[in-house]
Amino acid sequence: MSRNILLGVCGGIAAYKSAELVRALQKQGMEVRVVMTKAAEEFVRPLTFASLTSHKVFTDLWDSKVEAEKAGFSIEHITQAQWADLLLIAPATANTMAKFAQGLADDFLSATYLATTAPVVFAPAMNVNMWNHPATQANLLALQQRGHRIVEPESGYLACGMTGSGRFPEIETIVESVLGQLQVQRNLAAETVLITAGGTREPIDPVRFLGNRSSGKMGYALAAAAQRRGARVILVTAPTALATPEGCEVVRVTTAAEMQAAVLAHLPEATAVIKAAAVADFRMKQAAATKLERKGSLTLELEPTDDIVRSVVEARRPGTLVIAFAAEMGRNLERAREKLLRKGADAIVVNDVAVEGLGFDSDRNAATLLTRVQSIDLPESSKRELAERILDEMLRLRALVPRTKAREALSV
Repeated sequence: MSRNILLGVCGGIAAYKSAELVRALQKQGMEVRVVMTKAAEEFVRPLTFASLTSHKVFTDLWDSKVEAEKAGFSIEHITQAQWADLLLIAPATANTMAKFAQGLADDFLSATYLATTAPVVFAPAMNVNMWNHPATQANLLALQQRGHRIVEPESGYLACGMTGSGRFPEIETIVESVLGQLQVQRNLAAETVLITAGGTREPIDPVRFLGNRSSGKMGYALAAAAQRRGARVILVTAPTALATPEGCEVVRVTTAAEMQAAVLAHLPEATAVIKAAAVADFRMKQAAATKLERKGSLTLELEPTDDIVRSVVEARRPGTLVIAFAAEMGRNLERAREKLLRKGADAIVVNDVAVEGLGFDSDRNAATLLTRVQSIDLPESSKRELAERILDEMLRLRALVPRTKAREALSV
């Protein structure tokens, strides 16, 4: 069945590649129409896309409005917003993404964006410093939390002469993301996914605590991705500096004990549990009632915290999936598999936190997902993309463990 793709082309040197993208989408049996910003017209003429699509190219909000009113039809940007099965912005510039993130609507493309309820995919292309700027990254996060898909730009030599992230993604990568977004829409609609995120804090005294470097970004990316796919998401989060993912039910905790209690309280509602939080392995045997004075050396008496994953496995209903996380120093898969078997989870995501630029505090990560019989490499990517891959693997596990059957089916 043909799917309707509305392609928004923004003003960047990569705009010429959008012509090739049109052809690639058409080869997949898709009907393509094009909207161009004024800046995009400086790089490619509308006639190019009109010739490729056999459709009018939309460039001006006001002309389209006048023509539509004269013809007695509805306003054109509303018509196109309703026509589209998916809105694809490629190339997506920093300016356009900033407008979308803020809800501005001063041209045909931005007005159409606000008017559509279709899924939205962005393929950014820009200078490396523009891509890495905190404002751009904040806008990307806002769009992703809104349920949109970001196709990460490639890294390499850029048109400006600099080297780094910002190259227009490969055409095949964009097409795969479009196909995937059309196919995965609401493929978790039958799931209630309980996700933990952030790093727990164990009090030493009223002002100090034992903690870790977890930013919570991986757990929050998983929550946003699962919600986008239609799942009911319960996010149990330790303290983070992150904005709450839209549409998720959030339970805030601080300590490992509080997290365990919250997880077990909501476990009867869950069909899948993803334990992405960095839970403290130890806590004070007895926290001080008042602030400790700095007088010489100090010895802390610690005791282990409870294994939350193990308690979830023991208390879960038949058919509830459990995916654990393991932060390792080095790629020690044997140690991770031993953890998987000891905890009784269905899968464990292993990431090497010793690799510079990945894992803690970073927006990027790489991992290996282990099941009892498989080892699946998850190459370096943004945590947004990695979250999608993990959910894809969760769906494969779901095929082995139906919600209505006992978990023993996994070993068959």
